[in-house]
Amino acid sequence: MELGDLLRFSHCGRTVFTDADAGLLLRCPECGRAPSLSLAEAPVRLRAPVVNGHRTGCCFLVTSRYGAVGLSEESDCELHVGISDSEGAVWSYSKSGVRRQRHGWEQSIAVPLVAPGDCIPDWDMRLEHFATLDEWTQERFEEQREFGSCCYGFALGFINQLMTSQGRRPITKEHFTSDLVLPRVKAASGYLAVFRYVSRHGYWTA
Repeated sequence: MELGDLLRFSHCGRTVFTDADAGLLLRCPECGRAPSLSLAEAPVRLRAPVVNGHRTGCCFLVTSRYGAVGLSEESDCELHVGISDSEGAVWSYSKSGVRRQRHGWEQSIAVPLVAPGDCIPDWDMRLEHFATLDEWTQERFEEQREFGSCCYGFALGFINQLMTSQGRRPITKEHFTSDLVLPRVKAASGYLAVFRYVSRHGYWTA
């Protein structure tokens, strides 16, 4: 399922969400009239909160085996996380050990780790070196999973190694998850629910 953009506007006392491709043919589904050009009623384009992870550099990425569909809170699909290098290849830890992938992360939630368009010097070299450490071997996967680590531990471990090298305090899994990951996952899940409804019924109102 490919996520597209939505349009949000106010009309007839309701907030209306519709397909962004409606363009100039946009009409209020309640009354059939076009929204006015006033600031209160003007349509706002909402970008899908899912990106192509291979077009992002130096990001923490969250995806699922089913793409955007698996990012819904209603889905019981296991999520997978990784770190993108400066060229958009994604490094992650799984049963087969550390993988460097050029495809498979086309529908991901991204948590930028550096300023847009920037990247820490030697990021790729540091990431490649981190991936060769003993704790991320294929043989130690079950051990890592037993301690609740696995792919998340790999990604957060790399982030904390960078922070330590810069003289900064490591971030806890709880803090990183609650402050940076969960808000984006919830936003993507909510957007997906509205997008699905609009795809089936043409619009959704609140």
